[in-house]
Amino acid sequence: MGDGRHNDEGFTLLEMLVALAVFSLAALALVRLQGVTLRTAADLDSKALGQIVARNLMVDVQTDPIPPSVGEEAGDVDNGGRRWHWSRTVKPTDDARLLQVDLTVDGQPGASPVVLSFVRTVE
Repeated sequence: MGDGRHNDEGFTLLEMLVALAVFSLAALALVRLQGVTLRTAADLDSKALGQIVARNLMVDVQTDPIPPSVGEEAGDVDNGGRRWHWSRTVKPTDDARLLQVDLTVDGQPGASPVVLSFVRTVE
C-alpha cells in the first residue's frame, strides 16, 4: 500500500478526447454517406422516370402511321408530376426504308438526360 503507485481505474482526459475525436470523424463520414445515398437515389428515380417518358415518346413515333419528318424537333410533356423537355433528331439511314430517330429527354436540372436511339420504317 505504501509503494506510491496509483492504480486508478478508468480513462484519462486525453484518452477521452481521442476517443471522442475518432467517434466524431466516424459520425461525420456516416452523415456524408447518407447525403450521397439520398442524392443518388433521387437521381436514379429521375433517370428511371425519364426512361419511361422516352419509351412512351418512342412508342408514339413507332405507332404513328405517318413517319416523322427528317430534321430536329423539340417539345415538352407532363409525366409523373413533372414537365419533361424532349428533343428528337430524325435522319435517313443507308436503307431508304428506314429512319434513325435519336430522342433526348431532360427533366431535372443538373441530372444527365436520357438518350434513346431507335429505327423506324418510312412506310
